[in-house]
This record gives sequence, structure tokens and C-alpha cells, in this order.
Amino acid sequence: MDDARQAPAPRSPADRRHNLFEAAAAYVAACVDDDYERSAEAARWVSPEALSFGVNELACRAVIALARERGESPQAVARTLLGLPAS
Repeated sequence: MDDARQAPAPRSPADRRHNLFEAAAAYVAACVDDDYERSAEAARWVSPEALSFGVNELACRAVIALARERGESPQAVARTLLGLPAS
């Protein structure tokens, strides 16, 4: 079998590409645990813009899930999570 037909070597876990949602989930979880090294590592997986988008998407989904669970509006949940008075 010649080299052109061989399957590529499997990537090591360290070489695996992460998508922006994996990066956002790892980054936020590390921040919650006050783990600077893990948050910095996750921040390197994608561009700063992609990480920002992923964190925003995670926040939106979390607020929506909590609002449904609590039977409250997303605005009320967001304000409560941030310690703001009810509007």
C-alpha cells in the first residue's frame, strides 16, 4: 500500500480541535471553580471573539432554562442572578 492511500494517523487528545461551545463550557466551568489555568487553556482553544459568542450563548441558554424551571421571565431570572432589584 503506498503512502497516498494510508489513513491519517489518529490525533492525540491534545491535538484535537475544540469548537466554540466546548471552549465556552470549559471556560465558564473553570471560572466558577476559580481555576485560572483551566480557564486560560480553554480561552486558547478558539479566538477571543468565538469565546465571547460561546459564553454569551451559554448565558442565554442557562437563563432560559432557569426561567422555565422557575416559571419566571428570563429578565427576572437574569436580574436575580446578577443581584439586581426587580424592575
